[in-house]
Amino acid sequence: MNEMLIARNITKRYGDHTALNDVSISIEKGKVFGLLGPNGAGKTTLIRIINRITVPDSGEVIFDGHPFTYDDVQKIGYLPEERGLYKKMGVGEQAMYLARLKGMSSREAKQELQMWFEKFEIMPWWHKKLEELSKGMQQKIQFITTVVHRPPLLIFDEPFSGFDPVNAELLKKEILSLRDQGHTIIYSTHNMASVEDVCDNIALINNSKVVLEGSVLDVKRKFSNGRYEIKAQGTQEQVEEIAKGLENVEIQEVLPSMNDVFLKTIETSK
Repeated sequence: MNEMLIARNITKRYGDHTALNDVSISIEKGKVFGLLGPNGAGKTTLIRIINRITVPDSGEVIFDGHPFTYDDVQKIGYLPEERGLYKKMGVGEQAMYLARLKGMSSREAKQELQMWFEKFEIMPWWHKKLEELSKGMQQKIQFITTVVHRPPLLIFDEPFSGFDPVNAELLKKEILSLRDQGHTIIYSTHNMASVEDVCDNIALINNSKVVLEGSVLDVKRKFSNGRYEIKAQGTQEQVEEIAKGLENVEIQEVLPSMNDVFLKTIETSK
């Protein structure tokens, strides 16, 4: 079996409100699965059911080939959209505490945490209190405590929220590296723009139902309008030469950038 997780016919109601209506998804091992949809669509409810924070009214969750059990929670790393760490507690002390809760030995936890802190260039903040850190720094700490025990399944709910473009790119790189190391990742977001760079497969939830599911490539092909944007960097003459070698190409605009280098946007139709 190649699925890390299967959610089958999940329904969840809160009073008269139906948060999830017969939702089914299947997530392959070693892939990034995008859980997409507007705020209030039901994404977070499904994630909480997967984490056993709440239970469905009907349906089942299959984890790595067997019905999901409480022990499987230890095999999940969850970064919630509502971030929350102890602000008065020391950064390193708190990271160690959370790693130990995940079953790591003190020696193993310190070794892994120091590796991540050095990678994110935040080792000098080990002895500071969390409240002394910027929001972006706090986000890095929470990401590290989510992945430190290297669980087979990682769930990131709006992971780029609060990050500047440079740190968002750093985080994206680490997420893709974790995927390449064999981790399965659920990436929940309402920001469609980041999906293409991160996800292998997606499911779109709207009004408590899955309305679209498949690989990113298949979805793009299905809903393509036959027009694509190509960006090329060079002199105006160089880009025009590139355009000559493409069929049905029309140069739409020229955008000047620094040092008299031109960035051209070319649109092509099938």
